Parts: sequence; C-alpha cells; structure tokens
Amino acid sequence: MYTVPDQFNTAAGIETLASLASATFAGMERLAALNLNTARTLMEQGADTSRALLAAGDAQALLSLQGKLAKTDAEKAADYSRKVYEIANQTREALSKVVESQVSELNTNLGMQLDQAVKTAPAGSDLALNTLRSALSAANSAYDSINKAARQAGELAEANLVVATKFALMQGKKAA
Repeated sequence: MYTVPDQFNTAAGIETLASLASATFAGMERLAALNLNTARTLMEQGADTSRALLAAGDAQALLSLQGKLAKTDAEKAADYSRKVYEIANQTREALSKVVESQVSELNTNLGMQLDQAVKTAPAGSDLALNTLRSALSAANSAYDSINKAARQAGELAEANLVVATKFALMQGKKAA
C-alpha cells in the first residue's frame, strides 16, 4: 500500500501559509503606517501652508513661497516613493525566501522519491525514470531563470526609481 510522504503533511502546509500570510501582513502594516503618517503630515503641512499664504503680504512673497513649496513637495514625493518601494521590496524578499525554501524542499523530496522509485521500479522502467529526472531538471532550470529575471527586473525598477527621484528633486530645485 502507498503511504503519503511527509512533504504532503498538512501541518507543514499550514506553516508555509502562515509564513506567507505573516510576511504579507507585515508589509501591509508598514504600508498602512506609512500612509497614515503621510496623511497626518500632509494635513499639518496644509494648515501651515494656508497660514503662510495668508501671511504673505505681496506677490513677491507669494512667488517665493511657491518656489519653496514646489521644492519641498518634490522632495516629499520622492521620499514617499522610496519608502513605498522599500516596503514592497522587503515584503517581496520575505515572500521569496519562503517560496525558495519550499521549492528547495520539494526538489529534495522529489529527488529522494525518484531514487526510491529507481530501487523498486520494475525492469525496463529506466527510460520513464530518466525522463522524470530530465523534466525535474528542466523545471528547476526554468524556475532559476524566472527567478533571475525577476531579480533583474527588481534591480531595474530600483535604478529607475533612483533616476526618477533625482529628476523630481532637480525639478523641485528649478521651481524654487
């Protein structure tokens, strides 16, 4: 009779799901906190800006104030974008670690199952088992390629964010 291998143990699956959920919720918590703090800061700054606009006595003071506001707004937008990206990237890394761990464990278990199958397989089944090994190897190579492409895309996004931040800051300085 065939027994269910340990890798299909329900408790391990629940632990994996709990790890994924924990990492996801941690990222969501940090993003919610960032958004709440940003909203609070924007409300306070809006009130300060309104007071400053009301206190400006002439057109020159208004133009000067507008330049300062444009610069600080660009800096704040760039800072907010950077923080959102950091949160998203850290959450992605945490989720990737869980997934990579599970893929590694699955590959190990499949390799052991194939080794066991080789020992108990009837004569002439070598071709089928070698085909399974080749398919497993091809799937691992595809996974590695996809993982590498995802990392490169993340690095490209990070580089683009740095360029966009610098551009926004330069535009803010020009407006000032």
